[in-house]
Amino acid sequence: MKPEPKVIFSGKGEKEYIRLLGGPPESVTMRSGAVTLPPGKSVGKHSTETYEELLVIFEGSGAFILTDGRQLEMKVNNVLYCPPFTEHDVMNTGSTPLRYIYVVAKADREA
Repeated sequence: MKPEPKVIFSGKGEKEYIRLLGGPPESVTMRSGAVTLPPGKSVGKHSTETYEELLVIFEGSGAFILTDGRQLEMKVNNVLYCPPFTEHDVMNTGSTPLRYIYVVAKADREA
């Protein structure tokens, strides 16, 4: 089955996680979701494995935390890129919900 163009509702922040794309057959390799993270909460440390990841921040502020201790600031209108095989966590450091969409796609080679 070939992926088709579509419109996907990303939610209004009423749920902590909404899957947008789940990979084949919805897309070729792309997976995505809408995340609403309450203040002080993190998504938990995880790895991109063989995928590269893009995060688009719509509301709130937070930290993209790498295992080497580096932290990248997450704020409205920022777009963050994470290469394959990168362990990281996302933490809401603000006082309001952190809302973002992530998109992951299979990388054809290691970074």
